[in-house]
Amino acid sequence: MKKIFVVIAIAMSLATGVVSAQSNPDKPFAEKFVVLQISDSDPQKQTLVLNVASNIMKHYGPDKVDVEIVAFGPGLRLLFKDNANASRIDGLAKNGTRFSACDNTLTRVTQLLGSEPELNENAVHVSAGVVRIMDLVGEGYTLVKP
Repeated sequence: MKKIFVVIAIAMSLATGVVSAQSNPDKPFAEKFVVLQISDSDPQKQTLVLNVASNIMKHYGPDKVDVEIVAFGPGLRLLFKDNANASRIDGLAKNGTRFSACDNTLTRVTQLLGSEPELNENAVHVSAGVVRIMDLVGEGYTLVKP
């Protein structure tokens, strides 16, 4: 019976054109959905993207906002295990911020370095960072590029 109501609710949402982002089952009460892009190796920009995530979480509360930081290109350095911001990443992850690492970039970096760099334990591999961002935006997330 419950499944019928879920199907009806989804059908009604689709019929009215109202589809909300629901990519993260760990955030069932989220009302805001944000994807932050980091594609720059500049430590100040990496700190900025973490500041923005932290400020969003503080403003809305960790249960009311779903934040994902997607790192690709030179920005992948943010998610290296030895990055100076590792403790901040750990803290944000404990509040529910997700971190995605681009496998395309990781493959190229591995070729250049001769071995794969260790990533922060909170980093989740995605096939392509840009594709991940596009998919999230397609699901209703707001893209912010600090």
